[in-house]
Amino acid sequence: MGKLLIDIGSTYFKIATAKKIEHYFRNFDISIYDDLKSKAKNLLNSYNKDDIYICSSANGGLSTLIIGLTESFSIKYASNIAYNSGINIIETILYNDIEKSKKPKDIIDVVIIVGGIDSNKNIFDKRLIDYLDNINYQNIVYVGSKANVEFLTSYIQNIVILPNIIDNKLKMYEDQLKEYLIDLYNSNIIGKEDIKELYALTNNQIYSTPYIVNQALPFTSKILDVTDPFIVVDIGGATTDIHYSKELVDDNIITSNEYDRLVFKKLGVYKSADSLVFSAKNNEFVYELLTFLNKTEDILDKRDQEATILLMQLSIFLVLYKVSHYHKSYLNIKLKALNSIVFTGGITKVLKYSDIEQIVLFFYKKILNFDTIPNIVIDKNYALWTLRK
Repeated sequence: MGKLLIDIGSTYFKIATAKKIEHYFRNFDISIYDDLKSKAKNLLNSYNKDDIYICSSANGGLSTLIIGLTESFSIKYASNIAYNSGINIIETILYNDIEKSKKPKDIIDVVIIVGGIDSNKNIFDKRLIDYLDNINYQNIVYVGSKANVEFLTSYIQNIVILPNIIDNKLKMYEDQLKEYLIDLYNSNIIGKEDIKELYALTNNQIYSTPYIVNQALPFTSKILDVTDPFIVVDIGGATTDIHYSKELVDDNIITSNEYDRLVFKKLGVYKSADSLVFSAKNNEFVYELLTFLNKTEDILDKRDQEATILLMQLSIFLVLYKVSHYHKSYLNIKLKALNSIVFTGGITKVLKYSDIEQIVLFFYKKILNFDTIPNIVIDKNYALWTLRK
């Protein structure tokens, strides 16, 4: 009979067998477990618990705050590991700026502290302790110079000490932090009753959907007509993710991953719609884009079907803009080198091919001054996650 795969999203859940993928709109009046049982009871009962595999993005994933010494090494390395573990970064702080940095109001799932090769001493001081005393967090892990462990453990209760993610040759060592974050995600699920109930259906670990998608990317050509190099743009209700081939960036990061992940937590089209509109209104090209689409500015403040379509289009434009060389940031992707762009997530249920093509054409011509666009591939059935190992 094979495997039964289940993906729990913020709006839909998907159930995949060897023959087909079914999509179900979630009933928010009952638990996820009860919703699944009401819609697919016979199918669930026909599979052994060892053959049922579940991933989820319904609880929003873990949030992390990263405190590091440099943008080019410690913060960059820790961000890369966090993203590829399915974790969402809410803030990164350069240690030299910690006293003037804003303190997050929300509870942070995990704080990651990183910096220095193992021979570096006296990196952190009381400023770090004072900052941590004024924020709310549930877990904290240190992956920096081992010469600073004694200081940190003397001041910070329950801090987890792992090997330095920066070796003496400034290369990245990711394995133990990645394993810790993936296990922490699972522990986080245990504390959320809605997801915890799903262990009644499976004997396997529940992973975050972004992690599963990232692991599946090397097999994309099995179900979609893509040509390397390509990126995957996954636009959902709360965030927008980009998964990209390592050859598309000039980077000093060497990992075992073929693909990396980048998250834009303010470019979702439902839960973060207000942030998306704010970003759009402050982008110098958006009003020209609206003219190109024959739309007026007032549509940005509406919440009807036409406005939803536009928000999805704006999300595509803004995420491409943010990873382009026009916008200097954490990471820039060689977009002119792309052969394919794969679009997946909630937008594939709403946007037509022509809606997406309009945005890609405008972006490549206006921003990149490039007349040729990559092949646009739409994962209409949202099947990428089913390629999990």
